[in-house]
Amino acid sequence: QVQLVESGGGLVQAGGSLRLSCAASGRMFSMNVMGWYRQAPGKQRELVATITGGGSTNYVDSVKGRFTISRDNAKNTLYLQMNSLEPEDTAVYYCNLEGRLITTRQYLQVWGQGTLVTVSS
Repeated sequence: QVQLVESGGGLVQAGGSLRLSCAASGRMFSMNVMGWYRQAPGKQRELVATITGGGSTNYVDSVKGRFTISRDNAKNTLYLQMNSLEPEDTAVYYCNLEGRLITTRQYLQVWGQGTLVTVSS
């Protein structure tokens, strides 16, 4: 079907920056919305940011002004630019896709495997 592979996580000091990437591959699809979620140790997975097929973006309040979600349609890649990172941003970050296969119009809900972001104080 469709696979998502995240990359770009790592260890960074507070105040630093990272850029996460999420590459989609497999069958051709149309995107309704793609997003980044995160799950910190002992906590539930939470929404970080989303971007629709039309380019509208949405962010959780805690990252507004610091994180930017974007996509490159030609590369089938989603990005999350994270600036001014804080220890509270430490989590596994997951990429998510909601859409439909082009050929069959089958609904898709796909998750990546996650990439770990650790912010030290």
